Amino acid sequence: MPSRKASRKRGSRRYGPAASRSVARAMRRRKRGTLRSGRGGKGGRVKSRKQAIAIGLSEARKRGAKVPRP
Repeated sequence: MPSRKASRKRGSRRYGPAASRSVARAMRRRKRGTLRSGRGGKGGRVKSRKQAIAIGLSEARKRGAKVPRP
């Protein structure tokens, strides 16, 4: 049985470069303490790394970047 990595088509990346830029932006905002959760940033401050990544991917998805559905 071929490995999963070998079976995937060459050049078909799951996430586009715009998605990784958006996640990096969210991580920097988290580090500075300005990343907030919830609609309109009215929630609490984000402290979790995983939550910051999820917010970055969500923002990238809204902008139309290549991000798979959750």
